Amino acid sequence: MPHWVRTMAGPVNAVIGRFTFTRYLLASICALSGDFALFMMLNHMGLPPALAALGGYSGGLVLHWLISVRFVFEMPQPATHAQRIAFIASALIGMAITMTVVGGLSGLGLSPAMAKLMAVPVSFLSVYAIRKYGIFARA
Repeated sequence: MPHWVRTMAGPVNAVIGRFTFTRYLLASICALSGDFALFMMLNHMGLPPALAALGGYSGGLVLHWLISVRFVFEMPQPATHAQRIAFIASALIGMAITMTVVGGLSGLGLSPAMAKLMAVPVSFLSVYAIRKYGIFARA
C-alpha cells in the first residue's frame, strides 16, 4: 500500500487503511461504475443483455486488477504470473455468475439494468472470497 494512503489522517483512513474488505468494496464500486456504464452503452447499442454484461464485466475486470494490486491487497512483492492468471480465473467465475443471472432474469421479463443490479452482490461476494482466501491469501 502506498505510503500516502497509510499516512492519511482521520476516521476514514482508519477504515480504509486497515480493512481489506473495505478497500475491496471501494475498489469494486469503482470497477462496477465502469462495468455498469459500459454495460448500459453496449445494451443501448443493441447487444443482447448477456453479451452486454460480458463486455461490461470485462472492462470492470481490468480496472479492478489495477486497483486491487495497488491499494487493496498489501503485496510486499509485485504480483506473480500465477496471481494474474488466478485473478482472471476468479473473474471468469464472477462473469459466469453475472451472465447467468442477467440472462435468466432478463428472460423472465426483468429489465436488463435491474437484472444486472441483482447479479452484483452474488458475484461480488463469491469473487471476494476467492481472491481474499485464495489468490492473495499469502500477500
